[in-house]
Amino acid sequence: MQEKLVFRWFENRVDPYPDRPPASTPRGFFTFLWAGTEGMRPFIAGMTLLTAAIGVFEALLFAMLGRVVDWLAAVEPARLWAEEGGTLLLLGGIVLASIVLVAVQTLLKHQALAGNFPMRLRWNYHRLLLGQSMSFFQDEFAGRVSAKVMQTALAVRDTCMILTDILVFVIIYFITMVVVVAGFDAWLLLPFLGWLALYGVALRWFVPRLSKVSRAQADARALMVGRITDAYTNIATVKLFSHAGREAGYARSAMKEFMHTVHGQMRLVSGIEIVNHTLSMLLIMATAGVALWLWTQGEVGLGAVAAASAMALRLNGMSHWVMWEMASLFENVGTVQDGINTLSRPRTVLDHPGAQALVVPRGEVRFEQVGFAYGAQGENARRVIDDFSLTIRPGEKIGLVGRSGAGKSTLVNLLLRFHDLESGRILIDGQDIAGVTQESLRAAIGMVTQDTSLLHRSVRDNILYGRPDATEEQMVAAARRAEAHEFILTLSDPKGRTGYDAHVGERGVKLSGGQRQRIAIARVMLKDAPILLLDEATSALDSEVETAIQESLYRLMEGKTVVAIAHRLSTIAAMDRLIVMDGGRIVEEGDHRSLLARGGLYARLWAHQSGGFLGDELDEEEGALA
Repeated sequence: MQEKLVFRWFENRVDPYPDRPPASTPRGFFTFLWAGTEGMRPFIAGMTLLTAAIGVFEALLFAMLGRVVDWLAAVEPARLWAEEGGTLLLLGGIVLASIVLVAVQTLLKHQALAGNFPMRLRWNYHRLLLGQSMSFFQDEFAGRVSAKVMQTALAVRDTCMILTDILVFVIIYFITMVVVVAGFDAWLLLPFLGWLALYGVALRWFVPRLSKVSRAQADARALMVGRITDAYTNIATVKLFSHAGREAGYARSAMKEFMHTVHGQMRLVSGIEIVNHTLSMLLIMATAGVALWLWTQGEVGLGAVAAASAMALRLNGMSHWVMWEMASLFENVGTVQDGINTLSRPRTVLDHPGAQALVVPRGEVRFEQVGFAYGAQGENARRVIDDFSLTIRPGEKIGLVGRSGAGKSTLVNLLLRFHDLESGRILIDGQDIAGVTQESLRAAIGMVTQDTSLLHRSVRDNILYGRPDATEEQMVAAARRAEAHEFILTLSDPKGRTGYDAHVGERGVKLSGGQRQRIAIARVMLKDAPILLLDEATSALDSEVETAIQESLYRLMEGKTVVAIAHRLSTIAAMDRLIVMDGGRIVEEGDHRSLLARGGLYARLWAHQSGGFLGDELDEEEGALA
């Protein structure tokens, strides 16, 4: 019980989940490492000092043992304790004291740092990446990003541990050992210094090559994991097109690239083993030979021969360890450098310094000469949104209509500030959205999309995502309004959880499209934001269910400013105004009837989608606008 309390005390010295928001990570290698040690530095420093002390003790231990050998050779056994008993007890006390030294060092290393250090880094890196813009995730594999978070956190820990623990121990041990050996006879230094020179040459040749192949391996591993994860994430599409073999081949090409780096690494490893053993054997033979020669000359005693030989044998084992740790160090260096490219990528959408929370008393949305284009800009670049101006009155319900690529979804993404504008501005109740916090902006907007993906959690968690502080009664009420309550009660998962506790699978794969859509609608109903965005909100529902929840959607829209994209006619007919877009501009606006009468783009789209038949009554129209 007492030992558990000691372990727990050291484990609780470091908070792996600090509340303070993480700072942006620097791009330089050593500055990146230094930033990663924030909150850990006192413990790393303490461990380093104790490690140095242990290195000194271990080297001096050989000198102590050499002294004991000399006593054994010079003193009669019957008089050993009488003449050297006090010294032997003192040496025994020093050895026992070293147990405390090692115990505190290992508690700092393994309890305070080994687990907490990488977890703290994962926590900070994850929060940092959650704040990245949408374009960042559109350009990356989800599996690749998560692999970078996991790999880099461990690599930063291991790099710091090797630099501050293992290398400190080796350097201090070797310096102390040189001092001890020189105290016996300076000639004994020759084998050690010769070994050190050759060992340094071997490190200089092998380590940079290991570093290079390790960087390539880290990137190849992340690519391999990303491709495999991508196939699992889109497994329905893979099976729908019968492309399991194609996906296996796609992953195999990444696996081959990874194996190419593995073979290169293992060739270097074999070379290290052979060279390292050769140097170690040469050191042992040279040390033993020089020590014996000096003994035959009467220059040193048996204790010096024993101590020097023991030190050479210790270096034999240590040299293998050091070489592997150096290889590991540069492998971790490569992993960290690879991770820096992802983790230190600057955010493209940032809250301005001193940004205030958005306040939405009315819900007016105004676009003023908005311009935006994706990717690289140039004189010939075609803007997705071009000089777009529109005012949506408080509580007004508009529909965005247009061909694919007209800029409808981009306009909604700009309103959510997933991207920053090139020109113009967007105002909500007179507040420029670029000057308010992103969290408050998106908290004021509810959105239901056509492609609804749910979190791999319970139904309850997914609905409460709209308002985490809602009560059970409020959550169930939202589910009822979305016509989801009845089917939710029938759900179960392989672990025996049922109803609202049942888990929905990754991206909600265990549910039908209509069920996912109804849960998404319930989530937005629970959020009850003053501005509502609907993007094919009922597209996945059958006619009977759509009719059943249409009244709920109307109730949801009451008192809200609504922007709807490409809805079925029943929803479009309920809009106060339709905005027809083409080439990122407004080309027409008005209600359904006036736009049909105008005979422009809207009328052509309508004629195309309704098969050329335009009904006289809205309630008889069955088409949908794109």
